Amino acid sequence: MAPTTSLTPPWCSPPEALLLGRDAVHVWRATLDETPSRIDSFLRTLAADERTRAERFYFPRDRERFIVARGVLRAILGLYSNRAPECVSFSDGPHGKPALASESGEAAIRFNVSHSYGVALYAVTRDREVGIDVELIRSDLKVEQIAARFFSRHEIATLRALPADLQEAAFFRCWTRKEAYIKATGAGLSLPLDQFEVSLTPGEPAVLLSTQGDPNEAQRWSLQELAPVPGYAAAVAVEGHGWCLACWDWRSPLGVTL
Repeated sequence: MAPTTSLTPPWCSPPEALLLGRDAVHVWRATLDETPSRIDSFLRTLAADERTRAERFYFPRDRERFIVARGVLRAILGLYSNRAPECVSFSDGPHGKPALASESGEAAIRFNVSHSYGVALYAVTRDREVGIDVELIRSDLKVEQIAARFFSRHEIATLRALPADLQEAAFFRCWTRKEAYIKATGAGLSLPLDQFEVSLTPGEPAVLLSTQGDPNEAQRWSLQELAPVPGYAAAVAVEGHGWCLACWDWRSPLGVTL
């Protein structure tokens, strides 16, 4: 199945009035490195369990980035649900996928979050399941060994057939697409990464090629490659087709953006 689009739209400032129709997918990007005053401001919007999770981080930078990630999530969802960030509440699915506690029915807002080394992406939809993943492209990983352990046979063969200088980017391209898909389904680690296949060849559109067990499952989903910042790979997986992607920059009151 062909993707909705093969090009990532530009990252723009959001309009004052955000309209989220059923045919829209909104992706936000944010930096998690904020000033102490902004971190304190975000902390005040978190629920008690989120504050407890924050305190479990050993390193201060990890704790601060978690606070900002959750605070920005609350602020973004508050824009769509017309609530103050501290009034946003969450529930968890069977495998831990978070959802808005008060959202149900055809107009329900769906969302997903991913962050890596200070960069965060937030996907928001209405009445469509969605998953997103972002990864720093690291040169210290043994990508061929990791692929051999987690990827399908076809993906491994495709990766190995590429020129050596293209394999690292292809690995992260594949990884983010697979992670976005399993996060969209809500299956988490219960769905092995080698039980489905995605495209990974340079220049090839992002596509869920096949899944084991249900031959129609792959046709239910769309994949889109994202380009958040140089040095990072990212992808979003969306239930259904015919949607339109908009990419927004999150701006703090101090105007801090990527």
